[in-house]
Amino acid sequence: MPVLAALLPVLGPILGDVLKSLFPDPAQAAQAQLQIQMKLMEQSASIEAAAADIIKTEAASEHWLTATWRPIVMLLFAGLITARWFGWAAPDLSEAEYTHLWDIVEWGIGGYVIGRSAEKTLPATAGAVAASLKR
Repeated sequence: MPVLAALLPVLGPILGDVLKSLFPDPAQAAQAQLQIQMKLMEQSASIEAAAADIIKTEAASEHWLTATWRPIVMLLFAGLITARWFGWAAPDLSEAEYTHLWDIVEWGIGGYVIGRSAEKTLPATAGAVAASLKR
């Protein structure tokens, strides 16, 4: 999950309170909050695009280690999780570390898909909210 997307739920109420003090009119405060959220989403999208470019460059590298280190790491983590399901656990691997490995695998497999879906649907949702505020 991108950092900015993770911060939006935390920043939202704070920004809402600040905007209410700056804009006494609730419609103006809501419009300003919507604009801030749109800018944060744009910034998040540019960060994700830069990360995707890095991954594409690594995958296209002539050097095998540079091109394959991410899939190797994901396979290693998935292997540790699978081995635990079969009753074997790595020595000194705590429950917290196991949970963290699972989070990394989930992020590696599904994070990109979820991020792209949100990137495509949130602007339309924000536009609908903006249109309803103008009424």
